[in-house]
Amino acid sequence: MRSHPEEEIERRIGTAWRELRRGASMNTLRALLYGEGDDALDLGQIDGLDLLAQVGACRMTDLADVLRVDRSTATRAVDRLVESGLAERRRSAGDARVVEVVLTAEGRRRHDALVARRRDAMAHILAGFSGDERRTLADLLERLVAGVDRFVEWASGRDTHR
Repeated sequence: MRSHPEEEIERRIGTAWRELRRGASMNTLRALLYGEGDDALDLGQIDGLDLLAQVGACRMTDLADVLRVDRSTATRAVDRLVESGLAERRRSAGDARVVEVVLTAEGRRRHDALVARRRDAMAHILAGFSGDERRTLADLLERLVAGVDRFVEWASGRDTHR
């Protein structure tokens, strides 16, 4: 049975999670990070740009797996990237039956600008943290992501261990 202090800590973490989600979806922050108007990118496009910038050419099935979304969601995000001129589909050099997605030069430029804006934002957001606190925060957030992944696997019945 959890003690009252443990429940209070869980409540505080839940509240912080909610406020982070709300803050991340604020129109002002979204515009600063992801552009606005015709230049705006949605989260699916941003995730796709990030992945393609990281790995280069990527098959749709691999893209969906890495992004933790179903294939139809990945396809819609890629469709929007292609329509915006930020990515293109092409046949794999190793197997002409396989279609890969790659960034265009414009996609690379937009991704570089996005990375610069995020880096500036993080510098401002984390300005009140020491180097040690930043390392600790990074470690804790990585563990939180792993915990979320474990919970989703458990809750969806794919994992029999907890």
